[in-house]
Amino acid sequence: MEFRDKDFLEFVVKAIVGKPEVVQVERKIDEMGVLLTLKVDSTDMGTVVGRQGATAKAIRSLLRIVGIKNNARVNLKIVEPEGSTRGMGQEENA
Repeated sequence: MEFRDKDFLEFVVKAIVGKPEVVQVERKIDEMGVLLTLKVDSTDMGTVVGRQGATAKAIRSLLRIVGIKNNARVNLKIVEPEGSTRGMGQEENA
């Protein structure tokens, strides 16, 4: 089965990070819809989140559009890696 939301997220994130080989996307379906969990290298965290979360918001907006097209609610969770340059030490949620 084809998962366009997961493939789309991997494509976009790998295109903007410095270490695309480290990018991992996990896909789960629950009562809220589709949950995509994104893991990137700690040095790429700032790039993925962006200034004031702008990049993460843009990625989430695009995922919502992909989800609507496929009749699914898509949520994105960005996992804060150990040693992240963002320094919050917690997960970024939508």
